[in-house]
Amino acid sequence: MNRIKEVLEEKGIKQTWLAEKLGKSYNMVNAYAQNRQQPRLEDLYKIAEILDVEVKELLKDRTEL
Repeated sequence: MNRIKEVLEEKGIKQTWLAEKLGKSYNMVNAYAQNRQQPRLEDLYKIAEILDVEVKELLKDRTEL
């Protein structure tokens, strides 16, 4: 499970912007944000870099599950 949606909301960033920067479709980024699909590790690192956060900030802690 990831926190991509929460981090985007905290930073005031739209999923469409992230999709463009990531080179993925809006539908794919939306699937990540809704936890319908999990990004590959490589993509998770790219997302963290784009959003200027640590990768661990994009992941839910076990206590949050």
